Amino acid sequence: MQAVELNQELFDELERYIDSIETKETALIEVLHQAQNLFGYLPMEVQLFIGEKLNVPASKIYGVVSFYSYFTTKPKGKNVINVCTGTACFVRNAESIVKEFEKRLSIKTGETTSNGMFTIDCLRCVGACGLAPVVMVNDEVYGKVKVEDIPKIIAKYSE
Repeated sequence: MQAVELNQELFDELERYIDSIETKETALIEVLHQAQNLFGYLPMEVQLFIGEKLNVPASKIYGVVSFYSYFTTKPKGKNVINVCTGTACFVRNAESIVKEFEKRLSIKTGETTSNGMFTIDCLRCVGACGLAPVVMVNDEVYGKVKVEDIPKIIAKYSE
């Protein structure tokens, strides 16, 4: 989910999407999802635009964006690496998986590499406890991940 330039065409597309919604009063989360899909993240300019179009205060929008972990106000890398740190994954060494990704990519969790290729994040549970520890890169799931698997996973997405 790489961030894209904030251009007028994307704002126009978001406006058309909002205009197509019949019940705008209950559409905030739906609109935020659409905006994040379009822009790759939800900078303040996009939040204010949504507030204006839905007649929702900016404080409420920011509250929703900052509450739900799915939403981000910072651009993410082309490849988002999510390491599950739920109970099953945690007891099966998820912490060492996170540390190895951080070491190999020279960034901390929540950060993006300088070339914009990778972001490391953690999730609480992906519902695949039998495959613990689990790593997701974009929409691809890797189960029973070992520290020695990480270079191969990174290489697959470095091309």
